[in-house]
Amino acid sequence: MLNQSSPLTGRLLALARANQKELERFVKFSIVGAIGAVVDFGSFNLMVNVFGLLPELAGAISFVLAICSNFLWNRYWTYPDSRSKPVAGQFLQFFVVNAAGIVIRIPILWLTRRPLGRLVAHLTAWGPVTAQRLGNNLALALAVGIVMFWNFFVNRYWTYNDVE
Repeated sequence: MLNQSSPLTGRLLALARANQKELERFVKFSIVGAIGAVVDFGSFNLMVNVFGLLPELAGAISFVLAICSNFLWNRYWTYPDSRSKPVAGQFLQFFVVNAAGIVIRIPILWLTRRPLGRLVAHLTAWGPVTAQRLGNNLALALAVGIVMFWNFFVNRYWTYNDVE
């Protein structure tokens, strides 16, 4: 049994509370990311399948729309105690972090959408258009997953560094 009054126990309890808070923030950040993914995938598919934009261009535009949504949710829900920074400056930091993620995201889309489309076509009886649409979305899902971890850690320790 731990001695409740020992300095080590106090430090361990403080660490557990801090880790619990970070886990809670990560869960909220992930939920916000899911909302952003709906914005991202919805606008991506609208632009590619209805307006005929290239997937790379649609991916960049849908990414920016998701950034705006995610910033608002994160500022007011995930990190409400981080509003000591001016909103414009914090949005700029958030945007820079997320825009840096596009350096990761666009090449992933470019390198994987066609091979994934061919894989879907090979594994299913769907036509080439449907298979490529699914390949585009699988490539986008891969890119979103990788960039999510970048966004969480860099935003937590730079954009929202004013929270304990």
